[in-house]
Amino acid sequence: MSGTVTTLAGGVGAARMLRGLQAVVPPRGLTAIVNVADDTELHGLHISPDLDTVTYTLAEAINPTTGWGLIDETWHAMDALERYGDLAWFRLGDKDLATHLFRTHRLREGATLSAVTAEIAAAWKLALRIIPVTDDRLATKVTLATDGSAGAAGTEIGFQEYFVKHQHSLAISDVRFEGAEKARPAPGVLQAISDADAVVIAPSNPIVSIGPLLAVPGIREAITARRDTTVAVSPIIGGAALKGPADRMLRELGLESSVVGVAHFYREIASVLVIDDVDRDLAAAVEAEGLRCVVAPTIMSGLTEAANLAQIVMESVT
Repeated sequence: MSGTVTTLAGGVGAARMLRGLQAVVPPRGLTAIVNVADDTELHGLHISPDLDTVTYTLAEAINPTTGWGLIDETWHAMDALERYGDLAWFRLGDKDLATHLFRTHRLREGATLSAVTAEIAAAWKLALRIIPVTDDRLATKVTLATDGSAGAAGTEIGFQEYFVKHQHSLAISDVRFEGAEKARPAPGVLQAISDADAVVIAPSNPIVSIGPLLAVPGIREAITARRDTTVAVSPIIGGAALKGPADRMLRELGLESSVVGVAHFYREIASVLVIDDVDRDLAAAVEAEGLRCVVAPTIMSGLTEAANLAQIVMESVT
């Protein structure tokens, strides 16, 4: 299939979607705009979890068990840190540390995050473009809904503390994206959206993976202008997320944890929503939200399934 495709991406679901798209779209026509509001600094290193998950997955180097990190990893550095009581709750494999060391070194030399990301993608011999949504600081913050070990209700904590340290087990009452109002789209982001033959919103958490992208000034407007050729893939199947807290977050923030809730979230920026076969009885309710509904197998258990889904996604808007 020819043409250019720009994908809004964050996390494991997006990485698998991009792997499928790479199989049906010429890689040089594929651009991934990736969430960086999950980025954090630990051990003096700049860590970009979503950028790395996308990169490692497309390079066929991802740890298949965890869905993040590198295959055949070792953990000697983290094991040694535990001796000193350091931040061992956020574990980085020995090989993965090399990526963070390189990124941090280049950023301290004055390179932008988008330039460093391109260098890392080239080192992994990837043909597609991987662009962070912004080179500026952008950070997801969640507000706790109940008292607990992380703080009293109303306490705001960083995303990685919520997601990794507390295993996204805490109820939340709000999410905000610190720095969004001052952030600017990274070079090439707006052009990639406007010039693409199709825009794909990957099956990522709508609140904390896609939400930060939409919060950067100019991006929501650019995608809204492309609504007729924008297709979203639901990360919710049968009322639940396959991975992560998307279903709970939707409920806790007052949205319906279903494909209908996803349709409501995306109705202003996408014209098509792809939902799983399990949810086919909700197709009419999805369309009542103003999107055309496409029903298909959406669980990407391997490359074949991911490529089949990517083919269906592309045919829905081209």
